[in-house]
Amino acid sequence: MKFEALMLRSLFVACLLVCGLVLGAMVNASPEAIRLASAGSAGQLIAPTACALPPDGVVCPRISNG
Repeated sequence: MKFEALMLRSLFVACLLVCGLVLGAMVNASPEAIRLASAGSAGQLIAPTACALPPDGVVCPRISNG
């Protein structure tokens, strides 16, 4: 009985440790968009020249130059 209680207690501590580490990583993480936005100014933003998906007119509308 002592061995099972020790195993359960160590599993509980390990789960708490993993949950704490994951929570800490989520709190301290900075999304890539925020890092990119803070690194440059608003005038330096460049729009993509091509759509990553096949241009079907709905998902990637063609921009008219007229």
